[in-house]
Order: sequence, then C-alpha cells, then structure tokens
Amino acid sequence: MRLRRTKQCKLCPWKLSTNPFDIPDGYDVDKHKALSCTIADPGDFRGSGGKAMACHHSKEGKEEHCVGWIYNQLGPGNNIALRMEMMRCENIKDLKVVGDQHERFEDTLPSIKHIQITP
Repeated sequence: MRLRRTKQCKLCPWKLSTNPFDIPDGYDVDKHKALSCTIADPGDFRGSGGKAMACHHSKEGKEEHCVGWIYNQLGPGNNIALRMEMMRCENIKDLKVVGDQHERFEDTLPSIKHIQITP
C-alpha cells in the first residue's frame, strides 16, 4: 500500500492557521460535520469502520487521504486500526504536516472567529 499524498496541503482543515471557509471548491459546513464518522474513538480497535477523510484536492474515484487526518488519527486520535493498516504502508515515513495542528476533529470546524460579517 502507498499513500497518493504524503505532504499536507496549504489549506488543510487540520492546520490551526486554516479558516475552513477558505478551503477551495465550495466548502460546505454540513459535509465537514459529516466527516465526524471518520474519527475513531481513541484506543478502540475497531477504528472508524474503514472510513477515511479524503483530501479536498481529491478527484472522484481517485481519492487521496487527508494528510492532516492521518497525522491526527495516528497521533492524538489514537486510531489503533489505522496504525495497524499503516504498518503495511510503503511511504508512511514520508508523511509531512506543516505548522501547528488541531488535536480534535471538533476544532477543525468553523468557529465564530472564521465568520466574516459585512455591513
């Protein structure tokens, strides 16, 4: 197994610096919230049932894992099933995130600081 993407993209929602509304190709809050099904309960051997968060740059049928999601689930998210799967990954050592990252999925969602009010 090889990851199609190993470097975190510029506007990954897992980056503390990313305003989710700046994510390209039509950001949708409801679709973002629905990604909670990709988050494993920390330490649960079942993981997230094989569900993964795709990068917003993915093309349909050629989905790429979100690098920020992998980093979170292998670290603070403690997704045991993903850790076991990544043991077979040929290029997991090339995984690279840029900058400070959110520790929880809930923190990747828009907050009041991201909402722009125009007069």
